[in-house]
Amino acid sequence: MSVTAQISAVTEKIVARSKDSRARYLDKIDDAVARQPRRKALGCANVAHGFAACGPQDKDMLRNGAGPNIGIVTAYNDMLSAHQPFETYPDLIRNAARAAGGTAQVAGGVPAMCDGVTQGETGMELSLFSRDVIALSTAVALSHQMFDVAVYLGVCDKIVPGLVIGALSFGHLPAVFIPAGPMTSGLPNDEKGKIRQLFAEGKVGRDALLEAECKSYHGPGTCTFYGTANTNQMLMEIMGLHLPGSTFVNPGTPLRDAITAESARQALAITALGNDYRPIGRIYDEKAVVNGVVGLLATGGSTNHTMHLIAMAAAAGIAITWNDFAELSQVVPLMTRVYPNGKADVNHFNAAGGMGFLIRELLGAGLLHEDVSTIMGTGLGAYTKEARLGPAKELVFAEAVTTSADDSVLRGYANPFQPTGGLQVLQGNLGTSVIKTSSIPADRHIIEAPARVFHAQEELQAAFKSGELKGDVIAVVRFQGPKANGMPELHRLTPPLAVLQERGFRVALVTDGRMSGASGKVPAAIHLTPEAVDGGPIAKIRDGDIIRLDAETGTLEVLGNRAEFAARAPATADLSKNASGTGRELFAAFRAITGSAAQGASIFEGA
Repeated sequence: MSVTAQISAVTEKIVARSKDSRARYLDKIDDAVARQPRRKALGCANVAHGFAACGPQDKDMLRNGAGPNIGIVTAYNDMLSAHQPFETYPDLIRNAARAAGGTAQVAGGVPAMCDGVTQGETGMELSLFSRDVIALSTAVALSHQMFDVAVYLGVCDKIVPGLVIGALSFGHLPAVFIPAGPMTSGLPNDEKGKIRQLFAEGKVGRDALLEAECKSYHGPGTCTFYGTANTNQMLMEIMGLHLPGSTFVNPGTPLRDAITAESARQALAITALGNDYRPIGRIYDEKAVVNGVVGLLATGGSTNHTMHLIAMAAAAGIAITWNDFAELSQVVPLMTRVYPNGKADVNHFNAAGGMGFLIRELLGAGLLHEDVSTIMGTGLGAYTKEARLGPAKELVFAEAVTTSADDSVLRGYANPFQPTGGLQVLQGNLGTSVIKTSSIPADRHIIEAPARVFHAQEELQAAFKSGELKGDVIAVVRFQGPKANGMPELHRLTPPLAVLQERGFRVALVTDGRMSGASGKVPAAIHLTPEAVDGGPIAKIRDGDIIRLDAETGTLEVLGNRAEFAARAPATADLSKNASGTGRELFAAFRAITGSAAQGASIFEGA
């Protein structure tokens, strides 16, 4: 099954661009491969420490046997709904491993913070950097050299990208990612959004807002809107690192437990000790990366992945750019409408046909590479299936539906919601940024309006509440990039700007910060680079400058006298208040060495 000329051309460019770095990476992981348990080479005291706390059966296997040992890297905590279900997974994995002739140990934990909890708070300034902390924590967990394969328990925004980066640093080990699934559907997302806007206008109080939020986020599992967390899960399946059809199964169900146990058995089957060795460093290749970008575009996924995918690919020696996203977006249609791109949630998407239907359609259109390695074997065709329980409560894989059960949520390639993908790259005399077009009405793809400049989202909120924002406006919120303050999400901007838009004004946002996967229906040019703290052009904008944001031609520019604009001195900002408190002082080194958003906003060399 071949891909289209455009998919092939972009893939070939990535392969050529990555030739040297990918070769170095593969040489590194090949040098680390061991065809017998690496723990057998540890000193007696070393290995004794490694299994001292195990029960007799596992201790005997680790001491005398040759069976594989699974390292479990977990993001479990019981404060966050998405990660609370992982509490029971280690026992499920250990029991499944024993039954299959192997063992499993929790190798270590990684932090899992929630952008939903820290939105608008100082803790959000640690959020993006937590991805790289998670990668570092993963490396520490696996550094004991006790493991032949690893399974990764993580769901949300920075957790999965961090786990992937860490897993790729141990790229000689096979890796299976095990999701927890979304919570059941609660208050519809569009109703929640209406309450948020009414609160922003002062028409309802905090009690009404809190009640709506509690009805929306109400139980274990991922938030049900299609933000970064659920985009993560889509990516792990379309890149062949989940079991087929496992992504959007609710937690606490027999099917979810069966998926977890089977994931452990599959992990044991693909180690270097057997005959079907599938290390993550080989699975995660250029074709898999392109498949991930295609999935992102076809589903209108989170803009955070314009950074995360770059950083993850770099960890495997693969260099991708925002231009790759833009070129692929021209040929990949938008095939889903899930909030904030529509009214449905991910449970509705799964019920309509889910990942199996989506992957089959994209394969049939030549938009995905079928000839890839996955944890299931060779070929992405195995992922046109959905996970079900058989008559004996065993896990079986059945062909996914061939027709969407709800074409207001999920459509086939021949009848997409729009002919191009959900992301666009914007370039011009302000630099380079990205915009999520899938959630923006077509009549808002071009906005030309005077600028109003802010140095914090709180300043914009104050201006809105005082009635200063009247008429058409492009809000410029700067000094929000990774070097300035860690690049927090700016979700508090959405309600006031949405109110202005509903009043009939032409409104947009331009920022060197980020808005994640739930940026709403206000046009937002985000991740603008160079960022203001580096003297980027965004630092030269003044109140009243006319800015044109054009998502159709892919341009973002300050109009008027270009020479005068270019000659301006960039503004500066006092960022001292962002340097301490809520742990921010501990991340000074991260802010000093991070790369730009276009480079993945990573602290790691080459990312």
